[in-house]
Amino acid sequence: MDRGVLILLCLNFVYIALLPVIFFKKDGGFNWKWFFTALPFGVCPLSLIASYYGYLPRLTGTNTPWGSFSDTVSIVLSVASISLISYTLGTHKIPIALWHQENDAPQSIVTFGAYKWVRHPFYASFIICFVAAFVYAPQIVTIACLIYGLICLNMTADREEKRLCQSDFGKEYEAYMNRTGRFLPKFVDKAS
Repeated sequence: MDRGVLILLCLNFVYIALLPVIFFKKDGGFNWKWFFTALPFGVCPLSLIASYYGYLPRLTGTNTPWGSFSDTVSIVLSVASISLISYTLGTHKIPIALWHQENDAPQSIVTFGAYKWVRHPFYASFIICFVAAFVYAPQIVTIACLIYGLICLNMTADREEKRLCQSDFGKEYEAYMNRTGRFLPKFVDKAS
């Protein structure tokens, strides 16, 4: 486990943690749903540090060929996550609502930039970060954070998509859903 990779992964999580401060609307609040969704984003970097210092055992053992391979893959994934977050930030003209806000009625839908490829590029970048963490330190806590994060982000995306489908942009959003994937690009259009 390389210390530089640990620092990169922790910086990736810090970048995610700073998004409510540097980007999202300031008119919402950190309600209990928000904290439950955010929970793995705080736990995962702490588990990486604990694993690095030997407090949490890795599932792969310590002296396996997995080490340099996992470091390389983790770097690539973390850089991809950071890049996708930055690309998504650059796509927006106005800030959007935090998770689980009652006042998050859409003013428009964004279907260009990062959103041309996936409907939830922020969430996709968060998932990539969790995968990078698990590859770097495959242990019980990182896999739990990955699974918990996937479930929470999928439920949050589902809630947001239902809300968008019921909005004034419903038909447009449904067409958009047919041509883009939720977290991964879709290369086959359902309408085709």
